[in-house]
Amino acid sequence: MSTSIPAEYLPAPNLWPERTRLLAELNYPQQLNAAQLLVEGEAGERRADRPAIYFRDEVITYGALARRVNRLGNAMKALGVGPGDRVVLRTPNRPSFIESWLATVKIGAVVVATMPLLRARELEYIANDSEAKIVIVEGSLYQEIGQARPKMSTVRHVLVHGEAPAGALAISDLTAEQPESLAAHPTTADDVALIAYTSGSTGVPKGCIHFHNDVLAIADSYARHILKPTPRDIFGGNPTMAFTFGLGALMVFPFRVGAAAVLMDAFTPELLLEAVKRYKMTLLFTAPTVYKLLVNMPGRDVRADVASLRLGVSAGEVLPAITYKQWVEGTGVELLDGIGATEILHIFISERAGQVKPGSTGVPVPGYEAKVVDENFAEAPRGTPGLLALRGPTGCRYWRKPERQAGYIHQGWNLPGDIYVQDEEGYFWYQCRNDDMIISSGYNIAGPEVENVMLEHPAVAEVAVVGKPDEKRGSIVKAFVVPAAGRSGGEALTKELQDFVKQQLAPYKYPREIEYVTALPRTETGKVRRVELRKKEQEAAGQKS
Repeated sequence: MSTSIPAEYLPAPNLWPERTRLLAELNYPQQLNAAQLLVEGEAGERRADRPAIYFRDEVITYGALARRVNRLGNAMKALGVGPGDRVVLRTPNRPSFIESWLATVKIGAVVVATMPLLRARELEYIANDSEAKIVIVEGSLYQEIGQARPKMSTVRHVLVHGEAPAGALAISDLTAEQPESLAAHPTTADDVALIAYTSGSTGVPKGCIHFHNDVLAIADSYARHILKPTPRDIFGGNPTMAFTFGLGALMVFPFRVGAAAVLMDAFTPELLLEAVKRYKMTLLFTAPTVYKLLVNMPGRDVRADVASLRLGVSAGEVLPAITYKQWVEGTGVELLDGIGATEILHIFISERAGQVKPGSTGVPVPGYEAKVVDENFAEAPRGTPGLLALRGPTGCRYWRKPERQAGYIHQGWNLPGDIYVQDEEGYFWYQCRNDDMIISSGYNIAGPEVENVMLEHPAVAEVAVVGKPDEKRGSIVKAFVVPAAGRSGGEALTKELQDFVKQQLAPYKYPREIEYVTALPRTETGKVRRVELRKKEQEAAGQKS
C-alpha cells in the first residue's frame, strides 16, 4: 500500500470487511494499475484506433485518450504530485473528467471526485479532510473552488481545464510541452485509487476508500456477468461520474472491454433521448424517475428512439413496479433494477435479464453474498424484514472515520443500513432506510447536514429534517422549524430559509417544504424523535410506517 498515506487514516485491520474472491476473474496480480488497464487493455490487445468517448461532435479514440492522459500525468508529476497524493477533481461529464481521473490514478495518486453541484463549504471540507495536494477543475465550475481555495490548507495548486483565473494554472499550458508517453506507476492491487465521499446519517461527509483491484472488480463482477458487455457496446446516460454509479457506467465498464461511452454535460429527457438515438446507445444508465419521464414523453416515438438499446439499468432509488412495466411495454427494452452504495463502489444486488420480478431489487451479483439479518445478526426467516448484510470483492473502508467504520462492519459483513425482505426464491425486496438518509430523485441527502445549515440562520431556533414521501421524487426534504423569538413562520420566511440553504449546500438538498411548529417531539434524554415526524408524513401519504 502507498506509504505516503498515514496508516491511521485507514481503518484498523480488524475492522476491514471480509473480501471474498468467489470468481476466478477477481484474483488479480499483486502489481496492478487500474488506469493503465482501462486505457490500454490487457496485454496484446489492440484498441488504439477504437472510439473511447463520444462527446457532442467529438470522437476520442483510445490512442488519443492515452496521449492526453500521459501528458497530464507528466505535468502533474512535474508539479510534485506523487504516489498516494490526493487530487480533488471537479468537472462535469466531459472528456476532461476521464482524462484527469485516469492521469491521477496512472501516476499512483488518488482521485477525490466531487459533484458539480457542491458549494464552497462542502468542497473546502472534502479537500481538507482528504488533505488534497492539488485541485483539477473545469473552468465553468471554478467559482466555488475560488471561494474555498483560501481555506484549503493543503492544496498547493489549482489546475484548470480552460482559461485559468489569476492564481490558477491552465492545463493546456502545463501539458503543451509534455511527452506523450508515461510509464504507469507500479501500484499494487491494494493501493488506494480513489476516495469517494458520501453523506451519511450523521450529516458529516465520509470518504470511502477503494483500491485498484476494486475498480476492476466492479467491472469483472457486475458488468461482466449482468450486462455482458462487448467492444461493440455503446454506454450512455446522465449520472454524474463523480457518483460511483456514473463512474462505473460511463468509464470503468466500457473501458474494461474496449467499448465506448457517450458523455453528456447537460440533461433534459429530450436531450437524453436524442443522444440514445444519435449515438445508437446499447446500454442506458439513469434513475427510475427519468425512465418514467422518457416513456411517457408526449409527441415522441420513444420505442423508435431507443431501438438501439439492449438494456436499461436503474439505480439510485427503488424502481417502482409500475415504472418497470410502463417502460418495458412502451419500449420493448429490458430494464434492470439494482442497489449499490458508495461504500461498496457499485451495484451488488441486481435483477437479471429475463428473470425480473417487478418491484424487487433482484439477487446478489456473482461474486457477492447477501443476507437479511435480525437484531442478533442471525439470518432472518424468508419473508421477514431485517437489515441487509453483504460481502464480496469490494467493501467499506472509511477514510479517517474509525467510529463510523465500526458501525458499518460486523463480523466481516458490510451493513449499508437498508431494511430488506428476502423471498422464498432468493429475491431481495427493499423496505426502507435504517437511518435518517433521504433519497430524493436518486440523490442521497443527510437530514442532519441540512439541519446544521438551517440552524445557522438567525430565524431558526430548532429544526428537524425528514424525508416526506413524494410520487415524483420518491422523497422530498421536509423541515420542521421552531422559529426564533420574534419571528413567525410564513411564505416569506420559507423562501428566505430555502434560499439560505441553496447558498450553502448543493441545491438539491434544500427543504422543498417547511412546517412551522412550536416544539419538536423529543425523547426523555432530549433527542429529537425524527421517527415520529417521519411516521406523520408517511401516514399523511397513506403509507404504512
